Amino acid sequence: MVEELPALTPRERRYDLLLAGVVFIAGVVSAALSAISEIYGEAQAPLWQALVYLVFASAPLAWRRVWPAAVAVIVSVAYFVAVTMHLPEIFAGNIAVFIALYTVGAWMRNRRGAMIVRVAIIIGMFVWLLFSAYFSVLEVAAEAEVVAGAMSPYVAYIMLQVLINVLYFAGAYYFGERTWNARLQRTALEQRTADLEREREITAAQAVALDRVRIARELHDVVAHHVSVMGVQAGAARLVIDQDATRAKELLGDIEQSARTALSELRHLLETLRASGEEPKDTASTVSLSDIPRLVDAANASGMPTVFTVVGDEAAVPSVVQVNLFRIAQESLTNARRHAGQEASADVRLRYLGDAIELEVVNTGRIALNPRPGLGQLGMRERALASGGTIESAPRERGGWRVRVQVPLAITAELTGSPV
Repeated sequence: MVEELPALTPRERRYDLLLAGVVFIAGVVSAALSAISEIYGEAQAPLWQALVYLVFASAPLAWRRVWPAAVAVIVSVAYFVAVTMHLPEIFAGNIAVFIALYTVGAWMRNRRGAMIVRVAIIIGMFVWLLFSAYFSVLEVAAEAEVVAGAMSPYVAYIMLQVLINVLYFAGAYYFGERTWNARLQRTALEQRTADLEREREITAAQAVALDRVRIARELHDVVAHHVSVMGVQAGAARLVIDQDATRAKELLGDIEQSARTALSELRHLLETLRASGEEPKDTASTVSLSDIPRLVDAANASGMPTVFTVVGDEAAVPSVVQVNLFRIAQESLTNARRHAGQEASADVRLRYLGDAIELEVVNTGRIALNPRPGLGQLGMRERALASGGTIESAPRERGGWRVRVQVPLAITAELTGSPV
């Protein structure tokens, strides 16, 4: 199995090169001291052979994390040859073999291959150790004219060598595996951290986008409605100002009131947007279902006869749903005044159906031959979905338009927060 880990960095390559140099220098010092002390006696090889051996034992360490298996094999074979030929250096070679075996466990990506390489080297070393120690003991015992029995000091020496090597190779194997697992965990943690950071950025971008959509929808609902009313009333005032000054003054008063209302709602919206860091409240908007008659009065004042009817027994409705239903009614009446024609009329009905609440706005007027959904239609659909309800918005066959929204009260009872 091959695990995915980060590639080797230039800094790590420099460290390996430095490590190889340190091992070589330490080996030269060790070889010089070993040659002087004559650790192998008369069988000891010349010093220059030990120096050649140190090149093969230390230089491959510079590429230990690039080709860990090859480096481990080269260093182990060099060590085997050095001990067999009685080269005067064993300490730096031991360190080099330990580092090479450790590196196979810590850095080799093919984990099955890493296990095979280490097990093969360890078994080979133990077989070689047992045979060489056994024949050495027999030779010494023959010279001393004693029998190498089960309780002899020579067998004890072999057992001590085996114990030391067991600890030696087990340590290299264990620490290599531990380092590999630690790197995997660190890599996974870094990946999760990067994923969380990306998700945080995406969430922040989505939050900004949702805020922009909410602001655009609120501005559209406030501005489009009141500007549409003021435009109709201003046109009516212009037509009657010469014939009926009283009526013109009434229309101008209605225009003034619409402007004041629009400014009040815009001010409230801006105050809500500026209140950053606060928890959203149900009072994010000042409108509710009780304000729908005000929409009807404004529609009548603008010249479109409109009737409002409440059907059924009133029930508790969360403020977020009330705001959304009010805005849908507002947008529906605004569209009727803009597109239905001068002879159009409208009917607004609010029905309490026990387990649901339904708002229906129907207007007469022109037949929509090629209706195209705009921002208003999209905003109504979003508000209906945000309330957990459904919406039908389509032209009527006899002319005009019908908008019907139904929101289950079982769902609305669980809704909290400000309107989406």
